[in-house]
Amino acid sequence: MAAEIGAAFFPQSSKELQLINSFGVYLAAFVMRPLGAIAFGELGDRLVGRKNALVFSIVLITVPSALMGVLPTYQQWGFVAPICLVLLRMVQGLSVGGQLAGSYVLSIEQSSANNRGFRGSVCDASSVGGFLLASFVSAVVRYVFTGDQVDQWAWRVPFLFSIVLAPILYTIVKQTGESKHWEQGKENKKTEKAIRENEQEEKSALSDLLSSPFRRRQLMGMIFVLAPLTSSYYMIFLWAPVYLSQLRGLLSEADATSMNVLVIFCYIVMLLISGKLSDTFPHRMDLIRIGLPGIIVAAPAMFGMYESESVVGYFLGQLQYAACLSLFQGGMAAWKVELWMSDPTLSYTGVAVGHNVASCIFGGSLPLVATFLYYRTREWIPDDSEDEFESFWPRLAPGLYISILACLSLYSISFIIRHPHDIRTGEKKLRDAYEREVRRKLRRQRKNDGISPSGSWGISPSGSWPLSSIVSWEDQSDNKPQTEAYVPPSNL
Repeated sequence: MAAEIGAAFFPQSSKELQLINSFGVYLAAFVMRPLGAIAFGELGDRLVGRKNALVFSIVLITVPSALMGVLPTYQQWGFVAPICLVLLRMVQGLSVGGQLAGSYVLSIEQSSANNRGFRGSVCDASSVGGFLLASFVSAVVRYVFTGDQVDQWAWRVPFLFSIVLAPILYTIVKQTGESKHWEQGKENKKTEKAIRENEQEEKSALSDLLSSPFRRRQLMGMIFVLAPLTSSYYMIFLWAPVYLSQLRGLLSEADATSMNVLVIFCYIVMLLISGKLSDTFPHRMDLIRIGLPGIIVAAPAMFGMYESESVVGYFLGQLQYAACLSLFQGGMAAWKVELWMSDPTLSYTGVAVGHNVASCIFGGSLPLVATFLYYRTREWIPDDSEDEFESFWPRLAPGLYISILACLSLYSISFIIRHPHDIRTGEKKLRDAYEREVRRKLRRQRKNDGISPSGSWGISPSGSWPLSSIVSWEDQSDNKPQTEAYVPPSNL
């Protein structure tokens, strides 16, 4: 409904500026998300707990959503109308800043290490399900009402529909138990206060989070890791239908929205499968590293397939991008919560701030950046060019932007972030390194006619055992090392 909202609240602008202004209002909500993350992080970590913070965020988002459905337009209130629209969107962003992070922390802290990936993917699937429902309602509105009716008043229907959903969500969360980590942290906090002789002023959760250089490094790495996730999500499910219908005219708005509904449904299924699959890998990052190279290729490939002049090609282009994104996002919720789970008094704040800062910088700006790249690169396409490649590659610019963010994410998750699962797999990496070192020594010994420089197998000239002593020898005559069976710690 971006075009209809732009026409209703910015009628004096051109069609292009109306669309950009509408996306600018959309960005206003994302600017408030980090502030909401800080506020709800403090509530969830220090004051009322995860459950009550999540309930409050649901109530807070319902009020502005309903008011947007009855907000007078520019023709009725003049310049006051777009100002009110921006303010309501900012209140929405404030509540969203704590909502998704709260569901992550509340759900995953109540699960075991064997099903955290799947439980986290259920939270993400529920969030995408809300987007699916909104897209479905928008598609129904476009099919049921005429274009003039949608422009005049029917664009309000999806906002008013939130009044029906709010009581359902409130009831579900109210019936959910509180996180055991919050209860345990609250008891530990009482004990600490009782045994301290000189009580110092307690820091806020955000101050605690930023007081440690290691935590600041973790937070910065988390933001960069999430960059392609937040931007790809809005690229596929928000901007792609606008690109196909309003910018390129390849599909009607109703057809583009209907195809988007089908892609979102397929994505939810793939997301749940990927979440379950992430629990089977030794390291939580393994599946993420598989999905990232896919995103690097799939994002520009989607825009290439938009040049196929086929509805099937349009659908497959979005679907292959969504498949790679589901591999990346499947275990991401569990990865984020586990990153901060060592300190229950910072879990909510760490997840909320990292997720929402990334959403603000990369997700909220995506429609504006993608629209700018489209109009900017369109000028590079000659009107009378007969070279297909010359007119083809500028169309890939929005997708190449996502590819750059995915490369940044791959670097961050490999070299900046330190995840608790590094402990689980780190011992095996050390063991493998020791085994490689032993094999290199054996190859050198074979070159010396099988004579060990130390005079005895595996013992250094000083008589001490080297690092390779963890290797047991089943048959010294054949020089075949056999490593011990590795069993990961069960509590990670």
